Amino acid sequence: MIGFTGAALVRADNERDDPAAFARCLADPAARLLVLTGLEPPVAEDGALQLVAMDPARRDALLLGYLEGAPLFVAGEGDGSAPAMRSPALMAALAEMPAADVALYGIARSLVDWHSRHGFCARCGHASVVARGGWARSCPGCGALHFPRTDPVVIMAVEHDDRVLLGRQPSWPAGRYSALAGFVEVGESIEEAVAREVLEEAGVAVAGVRYVASQPWPFPSQLMIACIATAADDALRIDATELEDAFWATRDEVRAALAGDTTRFIAPPGHAIARSLLMAWVVG
Repeated sequence: MIGFTGAALVRADNERDDPAAFARCLADPAARLLVLTGLEPPVAEDGALQLVAMDPARRDALLLGYLEGAPLFVAGEGDGSAPAMRSPALMAALAEMPAADVALYGIARSLVDWHSRHGFCARCGHASVVARGGWARSCPGCGALHFPRTDPVVIMAVEHDDRVLLGRQPSWPAGRYSALAGFVEVGESIEEAVAREVLEEAGVAVAGVRYVASQPWPFPSQLMIACIATAADDALRIDATELEDAFWATRDEVRAALAGDTTRFIAPPGHAIARSLLMAWVVG
């Protein structure tokens, strides 16, 4: 399963505009609260998320939906002070967390973080308020309705002569390499974004872009779109402002790294779609 997917959550969109339904969910004795400290999830001894009884008196509750038939909330609009990026401690916790909990956490984190960073109307600047059970913000000043954003990002396995192009950024752990990635720009297709990003970062022209899979990535709120593309040649012209290093890895080298052999490089972590993409490339 691809990381941050597979949450056993019924999203209850038809109840988000019904204040009476929201009140019933809040008062339901079975309702639970997903606990976050800032944007980080305290975990139980078994590595799972902590769910506690919901206090119906809370005024900062955001309705995620229904989990196993019971209303599930996360609390708080946040104050914008918690870092939106991931910490080493969080990455370690996610590695041990059940897959369904990882996906549930991703939804909750993205929603709380969006509220913390969008407290004012983008149209008129007036302070906005929570709407639709937590899945929108409404502006009392001009009436605009704002929804949680998702930014599309392409991530690509670029292949040439039975090898795949891998790169690294200096902020990553020593030895870690991954597939190249970048944001889709305004007025750009997925295929065009793949070609532009690879050319910009590595100086390689590509064609034959094929979609593989997608993944929500809550740091802070991207949709990773995984693709495979074919390079016209293997000459690299690395943009040092984007990449610290890049190289062509053989199928055997990628297979070994995925199996835990760090002789050539460290593979992406299990919850990252980059790992799933490399696994797909290895098996053809």
